[in-house]
Amino acid sequence: MANGKQATAKRMKMAERAQQQMDIHFPNAPRVFLWHRKTNDGYTTLPRTLPIAMQAIDVQTKGQPAGHTLFCLWARSPDHILVTIENPMTFACEAGFVGERAVDTWRKRMKKLRELFFIATKPGPSGEFHYVLLINPNVALERLRASGLMQDGLYARFLDRVTDIGAFGEIEAIREHWKAETAAAQAINAAPPPPAPPPPPSSDSPATT
Repeated sequence: MANGKQATAKRMKMAERAQQQMDIHFPNAPRVFLWHRKTNDGYTTLPRTLPIAMQAIDVQTKGQPAGHTLFCLWARSPDHILVTIENPMTFACEAGFVGERAVDTWRKRMKKLRELFFIATKPGPSGEFHYVLLINPNVALERLRASGLMQDGLYARFLDRVTDIGAFGEIEAIREHWKAETAAAQAINAAPPPPAPPPPPSSDSPATT
Protein backbone atom coordinates (compact mmCIF):
# COMPACT_ATOMS: atom_id res chain seq x y z
CA MET A 1 0.00 0.00 0.00
CA ALA A 2 1.47 3.34 -1.05
CA ASN A 3 2.24 5.92 1.62
CA GLY A 4 2.49 9.68 1.09
CA LYS A 5 6.18 9.71 0.07
CA GLN A 6 5.73 6.78 -2.31
CA ALA A 7 2.70 8.43 -3.88
CA THR A 8 4.63 11.68 -4.38
CA ALA A 9 7.47 9.81 -6.08
CA LYS A 10 4.95 7.98 -8.24
CA ARG A 11 3.32 11.24 -9.31
CA MET A 12 6.70 12.67 -10.26
CA LYS A 13 7.45 9.63 -12.39
CA MET A 14 4.03 9.91 -14.01
CA ALA A 15 4.65 13.59 -14.75
CA GLU A 16 8.01 12.75 -16.32
CA ARG A 17 6.45 10.04 -18.46
CA ALA A 18 3.65 12.39 -19.48
CA GLN A 19 6.20 15.00 -20.56
CA GLN A 20 8.07 12.39 -22.61
CA GLN A 21 4.86 11.37 -24.36
CA MET A 22 3.93 15.00 -24.93
CA ASP A 23 7.32 15.66 -26.52
CA ILE A 24 6.59 12.81 -28.95
CA HIS A 25 2.92 13.37 -29.75
CA PHE A 26 2.48 17.13 -29.27
CA PRO A 27 5.96 18.61 -29.76
CA ASN A 28 4.76 21.80 -31.42
CA ALA A 29 1.83 22.63 -29.15
CA PRO A 30 2.03 26.40 -28.47
CA ARG A 31 2.58 27.09 -24.78
CA VAL A 32 -0.15 29.72 -24.90
CA PHE A 33 -2.64 26.86 -25.50
CA LEU A 34 -1.58 25.03 -22.34
CA TRP A 35 -2.35 25.51 -18.66
CA HIS A 36 0.05 24.82 -15.81
CA ARG A 37 -0.53 25.76 -12.19
CA LYS A 38 3.07 26.93 -11.72
CA THR A 39 2.89 29.41 -14.59
CA ASN A 40 -0.80 30.28 -14.93
CA ASP A 41 -2.92 32.29 -12.54
CA GLY A 42 -6.29 31.29 -11.15
CA TYR A 43 -5.93 27.89 -9.53
CA THR A 44 -6.80 26.11 -6.30
CA THR A 45 -5.94 22.73 -4.82
CA LEU A 46 -8.51 19.97 -5.29
CA PRO A 47 -8.72 16.47 -3.79
CA ARG A 48 -7.99 13.83 -6.43
CA THR A 49 -10.97 11.81 -5.23
CA LEU A 50 -13.40 14.65 -5.99
CA PRO A 51 -14.78 12.99 -9.19
CA ILE A 52 -15.72 9.89 -7.19
CA ALA A 53 -17.26 12.09 -4.49
CA MET A 54 -19.35 13.88 -7.12
CA GLN A 55 -20.58 10.57 -8.49
CA ALA A 56 -21.49 9.29 -5.03
CA ILE A 57 -23.37 12.52 -4.30
CA ASP A 58 -25.32 12.31 -7.55
CA VAL A 59 -26.36 8.74 -6.71
CA GLN A 60 -27.75 9.96 -3.39
CA THR A 61 -29.47 13.02 -4.89
CA LYS A 62 -31.18 11.51 -7.93
CA GLY A 63 -33.44 14.03 -9.61
CA GLN A 64 -31.56 16.84 -7.86
CA PRO A 65 -27.88 15.98 -8.49
CA ALA A 66 -25.60 18.03 -6.24
CA GLY A 67 -22.16 16.79 -7.27
CA HIS A 68 -21.43 19.75 -9.53
CA THR A 69 -22.52 22.13 -6.79
CA LEU A 70 -19.78 20.71 -4.57
CA PHE A 71 -17.23 21.04 -7.37
CA CYS A 72 -18.10 24.73 -7.75
CA LEU A 73 -17.48 25.28 -4.03
CA TRP A 74 -14.02 23.73 -4.28
CA ALA A 75 -13.28 25.68 -7.48
CA ARG A 76 -14.23 28.92 -5.71
CA SER A 77 -12.27 28.17 -2.54
CA PRO A 78 -9.30 30.49 -1.88
CA ASP A 79 -7.01 27.44 -1.64
CA HIS A 80 -8.50 27.04 1.84
CA ILE A 81 -11.23 24.84 3.31
CA LEU A 82 -13.43 27.80 4.33
CA VAL A 83 -15.48 29.46 1.61
CA THR A 84 -17.30 32.73 2.31
CA ILE A 85 -20.30 33.22 0.06
CA GLU A 86 -21.05 36.91 -0.35
CA ASN A 87 -23.34 36.47 -3.37
CA PRO A 88 -25.31 33.19 -3.57
CA MET A 89 -26.44 34.03 -7.11
CA THR A 90 -22.85 33.79 -8.34
CA PHE A 91 -22.50 30.27 -6.95
CA ALA A 92 -25.96 29.30 -8.22
CA CYS A 93 -25.14 30.40 -11.76
CA GLU A 94 -21.78 28.64 -11.78
CA ALA A 95 -23.53 25.47 -10.61
CA GLY A 96 -25.77 25.73 -13.67
CA PHE A 97 -28.96 27.14 -12.17
CA VAL A 98 -30.72 30.00 -13.94
CA GLY A 99 -33.97 31.86 -13.70
CA GLU A 100 -35.96 33.29 -10.81
CA ARG A 101 -35.55 30.15 -8.70
CA ALA A 102 -31.82 29.73 -9.31
CA VAL A 103 -30.78 30.56 -5.75
CA ASP A 104 -33.58 28.47 -4.23
CA THR A 105 -32.50 25.49 -6.34
CA TRP A 106 -28.88 26.01 -5.32
CA ARG A 107 -29.85 26.17 -1.64
CA LYS A 108 -31.66 22.83 -1.92
CA ARG A 109 -28.48 21.28 -3.33
CA MET A 110 -26.45 22.85 -0.53
CA LYS A 111 -28.77 21.31 2.06
CA LYS A 112 -28.22 17.91 0.45
CA LEU A 113 -24.45 18.37 0.60
CA ARG A 114 -24.73 19.27 4.26
CA GLU A 115 -26.94 16.25 4.99
CA LEU A 116 -24.37 14.00 3.31
CA PHE A 117 -21.55 15.60 5.37
CA PHE A 118 -19.59 17.06 2.43
CA ILE A 119 -19.94 20.55 3.89
CA ALA A 120 -20.70 22.25 7.20
CA THR A 121 -22.32 25.68 7.23
CA LYS A 122 -22.95 28.72 9.38
CA PRO A 123 -25.31 31.62 8.61
CA GLY A 124 -24.11 35.14 7.91
CA PRO A 125 -25.05 38.33 6.05
CA SER A 126 -25.89 36.51 2.81
CA GLY A 127 -28.08 33.91 4.49
CA GLU A 128 -27.95 30.32 5.69
CA PHE A 129 -24.86 29.39 3.68
CA HIS A 130 -22.63 32.42 4.18
CA TYR A 131 -19.79 30.39 5.71
CA VAL A 132 -19.10 26.98 4.22
CA LEU A 133 -16.54 24.53 5.57
CA LEU A 134 -15.39 22.01 2.96
CA ILE A 135 -15.19 18.57 4.55
CA ASN A 136 -12.48 16.20 3.34
CA PRO A 137 -14.36 14.19 0.68
CA ASN A 138 -12.43 11.06 1.70
CA VAL A 139 -13.96 11.33 5.17
CA ALA A 140 -17.42 12.04 3.74
CA LEU A 141 -17.22 9.04 1.41
CA GLU A 142 -16.12 6.74 4.23
CA ARG A 143 -19.04 8.04 6.28
CA LEU A 144 -21.43 7.28 3.41
CA ARG A 145 -20.10 3.74 3.30
CA ALA A 146 -20.43 3.30 7.07
CA SER A 147 -24.04 4.49 6.75
CA GLY A 148 -24.76 1.92 4.03
CA LEU A 149 -25.19 4.61 1.36
CA MET A 150 -22.32 3.72 -1.00
CA GLN A 151 -22.43 0.79 -3.40
CA ASP A 152 -19.74 -1.87 -3.39
CA GLY A 153 -18.45 -1.06 -6.88
CA LEU A 154 -18.08 2.66 -6.27
CA TYR A 155 -16.54 2.11 -2.84
CA ALA A 156 -14.03 -0.34 -4.30
CA ARG A 157 -12.96 2.28 -6.86
CA PHE A 158 -12.67 4.83 -4.08
CA LEU A 159 -10.40 2.57 -2.02
CA ASP A 160 -8.27 1.87 -5.08
CA ARG A 161 -7.93 5.59 -5.71
CA VAL A 162 -7.02 6.64 -2.15
CA THR A 163 -4.47 3.84 -2.05
CA ASP A 164 -3.04 4.93 -5.40
CA ILE A 165 -2.58 8.53 -4.26
CA GLY A 166 -1.20 7.58 -0.84
CA ALA A 167 -4.24 8.80 1.12
CA PHE A 168 -5.41 5.52 2.67
CA GLY A 169 -3.96 6.70 5.97
CA GLU A 170 -6.80 9.24 6.11
CA ILE A 171 -9.32 6.39 6.01
CA GLU A 172 -7.52 4.57 8.81
CA ALA A 173 -7.39 7.80 10.84
CA ILE A 174 -11.12 8.51 10.56
CA ARG A 175 -11.96 4.91 11.46
CA GLU A 176 -9.83 5.21 14.59
CA HIS A 177 -11.46 8.55 15.39
CA TRP A 178 -14.93 7.02 15.19
CA LYS A 179 -13.86 4.06 17.32
CA ALA A 180 -12.55 6.42 19.98
CA GLU A 181 -15.78 8.42 19.92
CA THR A 182 -17.84 5.24 20.28
CA ALA A 183 -15.69 3.98 23.14
CA ALA A 184 -15.96 7.34 24.94
CA ALA A 185 -19.75 7.38 24.55
CA GLN A 186 -20.01 3.82 25.83
CA ALA A 187 -17.84 4.67 28.83
CA ILE A 188 -20.08 7.60 29.70
CA ASN A 189 -23.22 5.47 29.41
CA ALA A 190 -21.70 2.68 31.52
CA ALA A 191 -20.55 4.96 34.33
CA PRO A 192 -22.69 4.86 37.50
CA PRO A 193 -24.69 7.99 38.23
CA PRO A 194 -23.11 10.44 40.68
CA PRO A 195 -24.33 10.24 44.29
CA ALA A 196 -27.26 12.41 45.21
CA PRO A 197 -26.36 15.58 47.10
CA PRO A 198 -27.12 15.58 50.84
CA PRO A 199 -30.47 17.05 51.82
CA PRO A 200 -30.48 20.65 52.99
CA PRO A 201 -30.40 21.18 56.76
CA SER A 202 -33.79 21.19 58.42
CA SER A 203 -35.10 24.37 59.91
CA ASP A 204 -35.63 22.39 63.11
CA SER A 205 -31.92 21.60 63.42
CA PRO A 206 -30.15 23.32 66.36
CA ALA A 207 -28.03 26.27 65.39
CA THR A 208 -24.28 25.85 65.51
CA THR A 209 -21.92 28.31 67.08
